[in-house]
Amino acid sequence: MSATPGDEVDRIVAAWRRERPDLDVTPLDVLSRISRLARHLDLARNSAFARHGLEGWEFDVLSALRRSGKPYQLSPGQLVTQTLVTSGTMTNRVDRLVTRGLVGRSPDPDDRRGVIVALTPSGREVVDAAMSDLLDRERLLLSQLPAVEREHLAATLRGLLEPFDS
Repeated sequence: MSATPGDEVDRIVAAWRRERPDLDVTPLDVLSRISRLARHLDLARNSAFARHGLEGWEFDVLSALRRSGKPYQLSPGQLVTQTLVTSGTMTNRVDRLVTRGLVGRSPDPDDRRGVIVALTPSGREVVDAAMSDLLDRERLLLSQLPAVEREHLAATLRGLLEPFDS
């Protein structure tokens, strides 16, 4: 008798091999696990953000500004590039964050038609707290792997993502 598969993905792969032996289902071994981990990560992220009164998109915009360094400001175009949304979507998001007092808008001194979006002190406070909470939750998700395996996994995933990022 064969050994019992180890996790849910092993069971799914075994079932597909049984039902469709004509298919090479080996991509499921990796990509289904990535997909399942992404779901767990989304839950952890959403929980961390909700604890600080943020939605994921709000964190994305605020963290892009925070990462930019002092004075924590970017043009809407730079925010679009960093968050991978359309300019119309970004305008709406910035409007909503301005209403909440988490960012401010000011004229761009280098472009009469442009604006600068800047993190407010309360925006910086909330994004810093959310980031700390997020990292605690992400560390917990990775806690089962020794440091050397985390480094190897990061390198492997970097290689897998490289064609998409270039």
